[in-house]
Amino acid sequence: MNPYYITTAIPYVNAAPHLGHALEFVQADVLARHQRLRGRPVRFLSGTDDHALKNVLAARNAGTPVAAFVDRAADRFQALQGLLDLSCDDYIRTSSDPRHRPGVEYLWQRCADAGDFYQHTYTGLYCVGCEQFYEPDALIGGVCPEHGTELERVTETNWFFRLTRYRDQIKHAITTGALTINPPQKRNEVLALLDRGLQDFSVSRPAARAGGWGIPVPHDPSQVIYVWWDALTNYITALGVDQPGEDFQYWWAGAGERVHVIGKGITRFHAVYWIGLLLSAGLPLPTTIHVHDYVNVGGAKLSKSTGNVVDPVGLVDAYGTDAVRWWITREVPLLGDTEFTAARLIQAYNTDLANGLGNLANRTVTLLHKYYGGRLHLDDLPVIGPTWDSADLDGACAALPSSIDAALSTADFRSGTAHLVAAVNLANQLLNAAEPWKVLRNHQHLIHQHLIHRLLSRVAQACRTIATELTPFCPAGAARLSTQLGDGERVAPPNPIFARLT
Repeated sequence: MNPYYITTAIPYVNAAPHLGHALEFVQADVLARHQRLRGRPVRFLSGTDDHALKNVLAARNAGTPVAAFVDRAADRFQALQGLLDLSCDDYIRTSSDPRHRPGVEYLWQRCADAGDFYQHTYTGLYCVGCEQFYEPDALIGGVCPEHGTELERVTETNWFFRLTRYRDQIKHAITTGALTINPPQKRNEVLALLDRGLQDFSVSRPAARAGGWGIPVPHDPSQVIYVWWDALTNYITALGVDQPGEDFQYWWAGAGERVHVIGKGITRFHAVYWIGLLLSAGLPLPTTIHVHDYVNVGGAKLSKSTGNVVDPVGLVDAYGTDAVRWWITREVPLLGDTEFTAARLIQAYNTDLANGLGNLANRTVTLLHKYYGGRLHLDDLPVIGPTWDSADLDGACAALPSSIDAALSTADFRSGTAHLVAAVNLANQLLNAAEPWKVLRNHQHLIHQHLIHRLLSRVAQACRTIATELTPFCPAGAARLSTQLGDGERVAPPNPIFARLT
C-alpha cells in the first residue's frame, strides 16, 4: 500500500499547551491510527516551533536565556504524547534537531537559485502573536483578528519571497484536486484569497530584533529566517530533504498521501505560502490539508496569548484520556467553532461509552458467563427470534469499516464516531427486544438456550467489530474492551470498561 505521511502544525512554546493543541494532536493521531489499522505504512510527525519572536519575548519576561526557556517549555508539549495516547513516529524541535537547520538552508538555497528572493524595505502592522504582518483592511476594529491585540508598526529591510509568481500554479493545484483542502468551505476561502490577488511576503527578520534567536539567512548573517518559513519546512526537514535519501523519497516524494492537519488561523500559511515555497524549490506538494476550527470557552477562542485556556493535563487528570479523546472526536464538528464545557465532556462520555458501549459489553459478557461459561457460539446465519432478528446489526457491522473510511477521508470525526454509536444503539436495541435475561430465567428448553447463546455471541461479535473500529479514537479503552471480548471462542469475566464520570 502507498505510504501515508501525516503532520500536525508545530506550536509555539511561549506558554503552556491548551485544549486547542490537544484537539489537533488527537485528530491527526486518529487519522494515523486509522490508516495503520487498514494496513498502510504510516509516518506521523509532530514537534515544536522554537524560533518564534514570542518565545524570545516570553523568555525575556521570565528572565531566562531563550534556549533554556524553550527547552523547558517544549517539554510540556512533548509530554502530551503520553498523556493523550498519541502515536507519533517522529518529533522535531526546530531549535535543536540536527536535521532541521541543514534542511532549511537547503530549501532557502533552492528558492534563491530560482530567483525568488529580493531585498525590500517595508513598513507594516505586525502581530507578534501571529508572527505576521497584516494589511489594515484585515483588522477587526483596528486590532488583530486572531488575538484582539494592538499591532506594532514596524519598518524593516528584509528578504522577500516572490509569492506572486506562483499564484496561478497554486490555484491550479487546488482546482484540479492535486491539493485537497477540507472542508470545502476552507478550500473556497483559499480560492477567494487567490482571486483577490497575492503579495510577496517577507521571509526574514533583522537578527538584532530577534535577539539573535533563529536560523541566519545564508550569506546574510544580519538577518534570521522568518519563523513561518523556518517552521513550515519542518515537514520535510524531518525527512532529510537536504540529503534526499530513503526517508524523503519514501515518505514525501513517493507517498500516496501527504497530509497536514492545521487550525483555521494558519490556513494561508499552509495552503498558499508553503505551496509557493515548494513550487519554487521544485518539490512535490502536500496532497491534503485538513483544517479544523477553534475551541471556545465563554464564546472566546482558546489562546495562550490572551490567557483564555483549558489545560489538557488537568482534563486528563480529572476525566481520563478516553473521555478527552472522545469529546474531541465526538463533539467537534467538521465546520464551526466548538464551545467547551466539562459538563458536555462528561455527558458525551457517559452517554456513548459508559452507558452505551460499556453497558452493552458488560451485560452481554455477564450473561455469557452466567449461562454459558463465557463460551461463544458463532456462525454466519442471521439470528432470528419471535419478534426480532439480527439483520440490522449484522448489516451495520459489515458496513462499519467502509463507513468510517468515508468519514475520515474528509476528517469528519463526528461522522465517524456517529457510525460507531449507531452500531452500539442497534446492538442495545436488539438485546432490549430479545430480553435474553428473561428468556434464560424463565425458559430452560434447549432450543431457547441455543437461540439466546447465538444472539449473545452475535452481539459480542458486534462489540469486537466496534472495538476494532474504536481503536483510532480511544485506543486504550478499545484495547481493554478487545481483551474482555476475547479471541472469538471465549470472553473474559465481566469487568466494567468505561466507568461512569460524575
